[in-house]
Amino acid sequence: MTDQPIGFETITQLADAFARRRLGPLDFTTQLLARIEALDPTLTSFVGLTRERALAEAAAAEAAIARGSAPGPLAGVPYAAKDIFDVAGEATMAGTRLLAGNIAEEDCTVVRRLREAGMVLLGKTHTVQFAATIVGINHELGTPHNPWHQTPHVPGGSSSGSAVAVAAGLAPMALASDTGGSVRAPAALCGTMGLKTTVGRVSRAGVFPLCHTYDSMGPLTRSVEDAALVYQAMNGPDSGDDTTRKIERHDVLGDLKGGVEGLRLIFAEGVCFDKLDPQVEAAVRAGGDVFRDLGAEVEHRPIPEFDQAHALPDRFAAMNAEAYAANRRFFEEHAEALDPVVFWMAKGKEIDESECRAALERLADLKVRLLETLSDVDAVLVPTTPIPARPVDEVDAEHGAFVARYGRITGFANLFGLCAASLPCGFTDEGLPIGLMIMAKPFREDMALRVAWAYEQATDWHRRRPDLRWIA
Repeated sequence: MTDQPIGFETITQLADAFARRRLGPLDFTTQLLARIEALDPTLTSFVGLTRERALAEAAAAEAAIARGSAPGPLAGVPYAAKDIFDVAGEATMAGTRLLAGNIAEEDCTVVRRLREAGMVLLGKTHTVQFAATIVGINHELGTPHNPWHQTPHVPGGSSSGSAVAVAAGLAPMALASDTGGSVRAPAALCGTMGLKTTVGRVSRAGVFPLCHTYDSMGPLTRSVEDAALVYQAMNGPDSGDDTTRKIERHDVLGDLKGGVEGLRLIFAEGVCFDKLDPQVEAAVRAGGDVFRDLGAEVEHRPIPEFDQAHALPDRFAAMNAEAYAANRRFFEEHAEALDPVVFWMAKGKEIDESECRAALERLADLKVRLLETLSDVDAVLVPTTPIPARPVDEVDAEHGAFVARYGRITGFANLFGLCAASLPCGFTDEGLPIGLMIMAKPFREDMALRVAWAYEQATDWHRRRPDLRWIA
């Protein structure tokens, strides 16, 4: 079926193999569970497996395919879910043993929709405590090992385990969330595709909350088309999430392969290109030549609203306040058990409602101006992270400073309600992935994915796989 070792198949490859009966979902799931058991004691991407459910769902999908009644191209495809998504009968621990008894009574909306699409849940993946920081370190339950380096390097967070599972060939797709970059930073640092959706596109019902204003759900995958297929199944209105109720289901597959000829793409000069690792900057800027060759109009422009937002000292006031409110009981009752990396949330205790409202109003005014600035623009090109993955020990020693660095660019999409995709655009001399971020206007996931697909098809970066022979 593919010249890649077991585990590195894309969803589209699997769908074709299942349809042609060259591979069965049950056999593939069994092999993937064995691969996880062999490699994950070192990689620690999974917090737990749902073995019985996986085998049952795989068998059901195989039978449906044999009958010709499979619900769609996702049928029989395994995936993993970040451990903030409710899964019936499983604990939603959100990165801490304090929630070990938090057993979900039913699947969250997203997991239910993927189940209805015929997907096979392998298990739940590690995250930072409360999904609360962007570098991916968890001192309590462990930090997943970025598969691109034998020495532990940060995987990005908070969807750390999901990114490692996909990058290491343990799952073709993993669910993730993004409040300030938690889909895109792990995608960039682990060399996968990641889609940050617009708030309102995908239901958060049954997902452990961090910040209602900014929380969004998205997939981590090996290809842009895979992300589009999963997004197609996930998106749509849900009575459990008021932000989705007036948002119609969205088709992104129709124009996915439409190309970029005639589209206007801009490099957002200014704060997004300040203090970059030289190899990151070179790789991202080289993407401009790729797009020009494909027929796009590529310009370099400042986006003053990004720089102005970056200068606002209270730009994250709502995030701080809402994150503290969502987790207040842990700070009040179990502060001694909390990971030091989450104590940034304590700032929210001092932010009153009027301060929060004023900060959001300032950002809303900037957003109006930003959309005017982007009125003639189809997509914005920037680095996903200013630096590649660094060793865990180095980052842990200056955690706050690295949080600011890794999240400096990704946060703009959250603050302004944009959607965004991150995909590989190169590798450093050490063999570490570099991510290109493509930002599109609110609710234009179709455009972000279309531009990303065109770039992916013109390059080979997404085809690289980490060499895991160092795992005994």
